Amino acid sequence: MSLEVRIISVNGLKGKDARNCRITFRDHPFQTRTIEDCDDEANFQEIFEWPVASKIEDSEMIVIDVYNFNKVFSNRLIGRFQMVLQQVVKNGKAELTESLLDTNNTALKTTITLEIKYLAPDGTVGNWAVEDFSPQKPQDLLSVKSTTTTDTKKSGKKGLFGAVGLRSKQRPPDDDLIIANESAIDGAFGTGNREPRLLIDVPDNISVASMTIVDQPVTNKRSKPEIRFESVALKPQDFQVSVTVIEARQLSGTNIDPVVMVQVGDDKKYTTQKESTNCPYYNEVFVFDYHLPRQVVFDKIMTLSVIHSRNILRSGTLVGKFKLDLGTIYANPDHNFGHKWAVLTDPDDLNTGPKGYLKVDVSVVGKGDNIKISKSTEDEDDDIENHLLLPEGVPPERQRARFIFKIYRAEGLPKMNTSITEKLKTVLQGEAKDLVDPYVEISFCDQKGRTSVKKNAYEPCWNEQIIFTELFPPLCKRIKVQIRDKDNINNTVIGTSFIELDRISNSGDRGRRWANPSRSTSFLPTFGPTFVNMYGSPRNYTMVNEHSDLNCGLGEGVAFRARILMALSVELVNVNATEGQGSSDVEVDLIPALSELGAGKIEEFFLFGSILEANMIDKSMAEKPVTFEVTVGNYGNDIDGANLTNKRQHSDGNNSDDSLDDSDDESQMLLKGTQTYNDPSMRPLTPPARPSTCDKFYYHMPYFEQKPCLYLTSYWHDQKRRLYTSNVLHRVIDKLDEGLQDVQEMIKTNQERPDRRLRGVVADLITGCGTYTRLVKGTGGAAAGRTKLDREKHKLCLREVEWIANETKKMQKQLKLSTLKEKLAKMKNLLSKLKFLADDPQHSIPDVFIWMLSGQKRVAYARIPSRQILHSVCQEESGQHCGKIQTIFLRLPGKKSLGPRGWSIQAKLDVYFWFGLTKNKRDFLKGLPTGYEIVRATTAITSPPTFLKYADRNQFELRAHMYQARGLLAADDTGLSDPFAKIIFSTHTDNTQVMEETLNPTWDQTLIIPNVTLFGRAEELRDDPPLIIIEIFDKDVVGKDEYIGRTIAKPLVKMSGERYEAPRFPPKLDWYQVYRGVTKAGEIMASFELLQIPYDQKEMDDLLIDRWREAKKRSRNGMFETKVGVDLDESAKVTESVQTDQGRKFTVPKGIRPLLAKHRVEVLFWGLRDLKRVQLISVDQPRVDIEIAGRSVSSCLIQNYKKNPNFSEPVKFIEDVDLPEVEYWCPPISITVMDCRAFGRSVLVGTHIISNISKFVFRPPDKSKIYTAACKLFVQGIQGMKQNGVGTTTTDVIVNIDTNNPALPPSGMTEVDLEDKENKSKEDEEDPMDEAALDWWSKYFASLETLNEEKMKQEDDNIHDLYSEQDDGGPPDPNNGPEAPNGSKNVEQESNGKEKRVGKKLLKGAVGAVRQAKKSLAAPVRKRKQKKLPIDELKIYDTELENVSEYSGFNDLLNSFDLFRGKREDQADEITDQKRIVGTFKGAFKIYRYPLPHYIEQPDPQYGMFKGLPSNDPIHVLVRVYIIRATDLHPTDPNGKADPYVVITLGNEKMNDKENYISKQLNPIFGKTFDFEATFPMESALTVQVFDWDLLSADDLIGETKIDLENRFYSKHRALCGIAEKYSIFGYNQWRDPMKPSEILKKQCKDLKVDGPHFSPGKVRVGKKVFSGPIELEDENGHKKPSDEHVALVALRHWDEIRKVGCHLVPEHVETRSLYSPEKPGIEQGRLELWIDMFPMDMPLPGLPVDVSPRKPKGFQLRVIVWNTDEVELQDDDFFTGEKASDIYVKGWLLGDDKQETDIHYRSLTGEGNFNWRFIFPFDYLIAEEKIVVTKKESMFSWDETEFKMPPRLNLQVWDADHFSADDFLGSLTLDLTRMPRGAKSANKCSLNLASEEEDSSDVPMVSLFKQRRIKGWWPFTAKNNEDELEITGKLEAEITLMTAEEAEKNPAGLARDEPDPLEKPNRPDTSFVWFMNPLKSLRYLICARFKWLIIKVFILLLLIALLVLFIYSSPSWLMKKILGA
Repeated sequence: MSLEVRIISVNGLKGKDARNCRITFRDHPFQTRTIEDCDDEANFQEIFEWPVASKIEDSEMIVIDVYNFNKVFSNRLIGRFQMVLQQVVKNGKAELTESLLDTNNTALKTTITLEIKYLAPDGTVGNWAVEDFSPQKPQDLLSVKSTTTTDTKKSGKKGLFGAVGLRSKQRPPDDDLIIANESAIDGAFGTGNREPRLLIDVPDNISVASMTIVDQPVTNKRSKPEIRFESVALKPQDFQVSVTVIEARQLSGTNIDPVVMVQVGDDKKYTTQKESTNCPYYNEVFVFDYHLPRQVVFDKIMTLSVIHSRNILRSGTLVGKFKLDLGTIYANPDHNFGHKWAVLTDPDDLNTGPKGYLKVDVSVVGKGDNIKISKSTEDEDDDIENHLLLPEGVPPERQRARFIFKIYRAEGLPKMNTSITEKLKTVLQGEAKDLVDPYVEISFCDQKGRTSVKKNAYEPCWNEQIIFTELFPPLCKRIKVQIRDKDNINNTVIGTSFIELDRISNSGDRGRRWANPSRSTSFLPTFGPTFVNMYGSPRNYTMVNEHSDLNCGLGEGVAFRARILMALSVELVNVNATEGQGSSDVEVDLIPALSELGAGKIEEFFLFGSILEANMIDKSMAEKPVTFEVTVGNYGNDIDGANLTNKRQHSDGNNSDDSLDDSDDESQMLLKGTQTYNDPSMRPLTPPARPSTCDKFYYHMPYFEQKPCLYLTSYWHDQKRRLYTSNVLHRVIDKLDEGLQDVQEMIKTNQERPDRRLRGVVADLITGCGTYTRLVKGTGGAAAGRTKLDREKHKLCLREVEWIANETKKMQKQLKLSTLKEKLAKMKNLLSKLKFLADDPQHSIPDVFIWMLSGQKRVAYARIPSRQILHSVCQEESGQHCGKIQTIFLRLPGKKSLGPRGWSIQAKLDVYFWFGLTKNKRDFLKGLPTGYEIVRATTAITSPPTFLKYADRNQFELRAHMYQARGLLAADDTGLSDPFAKIIFSTHTDNTQVMEETLNPTWDQTLIIPNVTLFGRAEELRDDPPLIIIEIFDKDVVGKDEYIGRTIAKPLVKMSGERYEAPRFPPKLDWYQVYRGVTKAGEIMASFELLQIPYDQKEMDDLLIDRWREAKKRSRNGMFETKVGVDLDESAKVTESVQTDQGRKFTVPKGIRPLLAKHRVEVLFWGLRDLKRVQLISVDQPRVDIEIAGRSVSSCLIQNYKKNPNFSEPVKFIEDVDLPEVEYWCPPISITVMDCRAFGRSVLVGTHIISNISKFVFRPPDKSKIYTAACKLFVQGIQGMKQNGVGTTTTDVIVNIDTNNPALPPSGMTEVDLEDKENKSKEDEEDPMDEAALDWWSKYFASLETLNEEKMKQEDDNIHDLYSEQDDGGPPDPNNGPEAPNGSKNVEQESNGKEKRVGKKLLKGAVGAVRQAKKSLAAPVRKRKQKKLPIDELKIYDTELENVSEYSGFNDLLNSFDLFRGKREDQADEITDQKRIVGTFKGAFKIYRYPLPHYIEQPDPQYGMFKGLPSNDPIHVLVRVYIIRATDLHPTDPNGKADPYVVITLGNEKMNDKENYISKQLNPIFGKTFDFEATFPMESALTVQVFDWDLLSADDLIGETKIDLENRFYSKHRALCGIAEKYSIFGYNQWRDPMKPSEILKKQCKDLKVDGPHFSPGKVRVGKKVFSGPIELEDENGHKKPSDEHVALVALRHWDEIRKVGCHLVPEHVETRSLYSPEKPGIEQGRLELWIDMFPMDMPLPGLPVDVSPRKPKGFQLRVIVWNTDEVELQDDDFFTGEKASDIYVKGWLLGDDKQETDIHYRSLTGEGNFNWRFIFPFDYLIAEEKIVVTKKESMFSWDETEFKMPPRLNLQVWDADHFSADDFLGSLTLDLTRMPRGAKSANKCSLNLASEEEDSSDVPMVSLFKQRRIKGWWPFTAKNNEDELEITGKLEAEITLMTAEEAEKNPAGLARDEPDPLEKPNRPDTSFVWFMNPLKSLRYLICARFKWLIIKVFILLLLIALLVLFIYSSPSWLMKKILGA
């Protein structure tokens, strides 16, 4: 797939001139080299290649222009040649000689001769021979540079135009790509003298000199590959998951009793249950500890669930849950999410939106990780929307989505039963069946879905889809796909693969705008349909699989297991989803089968390999024949075999349902990898052979003349385009990574102008991006097997690479030495982006495995990605190891690679691989070293070779210059080693001599390994030589030598035709990192050169001695003015042969070894501390031996270690120490402590190695710099004199600290406008904090608030920096450039010009993010800023005082060196290795060249540079320890709490505060002071421990911290007693140091020999500086008197401004120290806040300690009068009348267990209720923390009371009373007493805004009841309706009054309406009654009111009827009487 043009020559030229050619095809030009002074013929002989991805059309043409080259003016065109490629496209080849045409299209006599070859992408054209264009070297377009070979020597010097001419706009090939008649070796070496080139696009404001670039490696970083052989994927590690559940808000439901369940994996923990609240407050901590492999922990899902009414009998009802994987938490900055709100959703009903919010702190930390404590801010409580628990880039409103996994079929499954089981099943069932019952299981977001089980199928076909419903984007980033075998006992995992969502989707949120915004690169997750390859354990079945973890995805798979055809798509579901789509249940459905070409077209691939060398084989494998096996998938698996379904093997043509129907038996055999052992085209195994050895240590295979070949044919779906694209990008990445490492190495070794090298790296990246775009553009079209992800990723990669190229071009213009670090960091960021894009997530061809077999047993393996060896006709698309020799290290599989067994290399192979399409098979031998003969198994010419026979041998000689090593691991019990180095190169080995009892051996030995036979091309051997293995061993007299570590290097190669000259030669010594497994085991200094025989030894010696003399000359002419005598070394030999007791050795030659100079080493022997017993005997008389560069000095003997562990002679010298001039090469310092015992015996106590001595080296300043600085000071003094007038001297610097000036407040003070008492508002007078007496805690909390504000301001500044970044293509802003001062960014500029871009730059896609960003830019840091009192503050450090950069660990005088003894454990790391510490040596070193220059102050004869050394005699000190509080302690009790107390130990004195333990607290406030009388140095180590009190068992240690008091005591930073902010003689800020500020200042000046102090009114002069401050001092009675203490304190607080001796003095402070437990080393168990004061006993003793006892909460009483309710929801229906009514009553509580209720307002027909009822809630309150303090027992079984802290929230609820059923909840109201909405004046104005929890929802004024004290108004009751929306269910008129306990006692009031201060009885309507309690009222109001007239009518009617009846009844008798006359 390429077009190649060879320009042979141009003839018929006129005159003598420089000529070159330019050839163009498809608008991409190349330029030939310039041939100087050619006559009539210009012989170019150059080849140019254009990779083509699409077919060349017949109408396309090439254009060749021939020029006369001119250095100054533009080139003159001679003629042009144009050719249509029709004939080339047809034939694939053309050779011609044609005339050139001038500009008038007239033929010239000048002719051009060229050859053209074309290879079509489809392979139909271009079958030319491999040997064509010989000699040929493929062009690497990524390394093509725009240079010419113009000879500039004739011009005398390079002018500007000549320099610019070196870089043209075209891309000509490099000099080393020129194909000429000379040898390839000479052509390759022609680039050695290349000079730096310049950029053509030079901005006007940048000089041409500053744009010089270096595009070649400067350091030998490439020769130091860091290879670690131990796999860490299976290694268990310690992790701690901490979850703090703080509170919940807006929970869905009415009157719920919520409890939170925290689940991590399968572990569950619960909070306490809160009653009747939708906003519960918990503040409970849960900790989960794991000792598991890293990825297992990160895959665990953390689920936060809120459950309603959970108890023993019922599990409760789920309110909502939130899921997040631990890997996402760990990937977040600082490995945590602090004070974030988790959005709770119902997984079964996702349409209803959030079910509430849960505020939590979550963190995941491992060993050595630092925990950053997040500070809670007020806006987090209110602004939930912008503080959600979501990773960056995830929008707060996530939509529901369906993740559809389509499972089609699987291939290549292994058998999962033994052969015995197979035979037994065949006998019982009558037929042979496949021994696997597979099914697929997908795990995603804590859900699992399974396909159906296919019985007895090696080739199962499912055609099913698994559907998960989850919020999008999900917070679980990995999908696990497993194939399992169904078994009756236990289902077995066959293989596992992971799909990362980040790699199969793109959110499009890159924080930048493209040129065309309509072209979006975002896409939903999509995958396949494609095959997913699965790897795991070897396929041979055993009953117990020792590598079963590999099948589960833990660690690197060692064999191919299976492949599954699957796809993934995501569908976003609308809010109005259909029924059934809202459920989270996993669905499994059937789907149609995939078409035959759905996964791509099947192509035939050919793999060829040749093992040129196999060595470093362990001797345990020498007893059996060894063979090597190569497999791709199941192809080539000779031992295990490929399992073809038995149904297919025994079928008569009828296929089963589970088999593939579209292939015949032959194609199925090929596809499934059935081995045809008699097929000569398949050779996966080498012939077995026994290894041989030369040293009986390492064995090698007898592959000498004959090199075995391996080859096989396989069939795979054609997805090579994915691999081609990845290869092109990987080439760009490799080159960029190599360049950045080179730049870092230059910075590390202090080489000159690393910016020029970085500029060359930038130019390479621009070229690489252009090459990628050219090659990949146009290849993203549709084709068979091309998936949606392929197309989307193609567009994404192109867009990203184009953006990277544009960013790099901008950087290229701005790159200079001052911005080097910034640009280097940005380049690293671009490198990480490219790495993310490089690997394709969709699998294609399986990886290649190489196994070493000993007999029939698999021993070791290597896995090679098929991408790396894939062939393409385009060189850039080929793999980096395709057609090349590479070195492969075989290692043990699985868990065998852990520990000591994994440290050793099982075998080292030099192999050649070629893998590609069979139709391109003709190229598979193209990259082999020449000189071989092919040995074939058959006579067929097309058959691959079985052996390659090399008759010719190229001889080399290896020279390993081993100078020294440092910091090696201890291998003996003494803590030392007897190290020697073993060099392994090819089949040869050699050893250095053994250096006894040292960890810093200096071998100074050159090892020569002659007659090394290598095969390879000259240019490849030179650029990529074979690796050298250097192994370090400890020599043991008895037993096997112990392995210490290994490193790998590449030699510098000199070919026989190359001169031994600078700059490549001689090789430079360098440090190589030694590893043992993954542990750093030290460093060795060495260099290596590989010389091709023959070579000129005299030439080498001359260069070495010349370089040696030049170095000596530079040393003499340096800045040190030393007298040099006769140099005897100049006449000495380059190298010497030295006779030692171990034999003769050659020293490292001069010119290679470091140039040494005389130095003086001063050693301060201060003392020894904490020495442990040696051989069961305590140390009594120790001494210290110091050794450096072969010179040593011993301290004096400590006569009695227990009485005084300090040395009596503190300073000693080592004279005339030969040290390298370059500090990078300096040897280490060895510290050895010996104990001198009886009879002259000496026992080793411990050792310490100082590897880097640069911090002890004194570098005298240059004389010229001193003069320049003096001149600068003089000029500044003159300017100061002009500005300040006569009153100021020329050298005075005035520091004005005027506390009376409001523009300059004192440092640390809070600027507050104080008002007179008369002008104070009533609101301020009622503030209890203003009235309270100030104490130390007032100072502490004010300082803590200042610290939080500083942190928030710093975070806002960082956000402003991100916001202020310019958009793509925008002009740079001078105010925001790297050189702009911080002050140039003001709020006005940002708010005017940048806040429109805020949302797009950082928080794009988040709801409300732009609004929040605008607020952060325009508003103050704190949204609600209270008026602060003028409180003097202290400094709070959130870390240890030793870690503060200003104090440098208090190592200015004394350094502490830990002493180690004993052998280092195999699995130990730097943290666990602390067990080997046996003591500490205290001392210091000063190293400098001697004698010093005369203008430098000379050292003291007795103390050297340790002038003013204090006495080290024992001193009595009063140590006062203040323990303030602990935070985030690790819970140790089963209930998730702890009962902490403090134990402090100093020397032999221990203070135990067990009696005052704090019950069930993880954030206890101790407030304790402990006084110790100690004697330094015997009692100088302070240990503070925090224990957990237990009733029955022993107390548990939570954590401890250790403090070295001695270093603090003697430090110049004066850490004795912190310097206060202000001097005061009374009050809470009373000066506590026994020395006044003026006394301290005088002592400082006297000790440091500084002129002063000179006091004057309001001023003090110290040295050249003048400080000013207040004059008067106020006493307790308010009287003021003059004092110098204020100005003295100002001088002390600015002591760092004093020249030479100035430093930062420790201020009054509180430090925060991390607590660690020995059981969990490296994992923080909490933090402890404390400070320490030290007072020498020979000075005046201090006063009483500061009272830091915890503040007692202040008693308050809350009185709530419920007056009325209105518009309460009517809940009941009247039985008689059917009217709506409610029996209303109000319930209220403050603490949770103090519920009170009003009486019932019966039968409210309008929602109105009248109560006149008083609630009274007494409580204790901490004003500073704004928390209510409750002390109570958690349960009846609790031993003691527990203190709880909760926010002051008043909860009010309205209920409807029912007598025969549960009362009905109507609504609730929660009011935060510190920030509550002001009530409405009337019920009509009472709206829903008063109950909203969101700050931005309304403009309702908020008040604090602690300030206003009384408030009255209307507030709404709210509840959520069926649509989960908040609505008003009633309104409450209440009066709330807050009183202190004293005020409440003076003004008592009764509950309800009782005395005292009774309330009037409410005037309720007569309709308010209970019907069965008041029957008469019921008749009156229920019957009479409605049926009065009806009753009257009925009564009258009944009366009339009665009268009628009586009339009828009495009428007969009346008639008879009338008739009878009675």
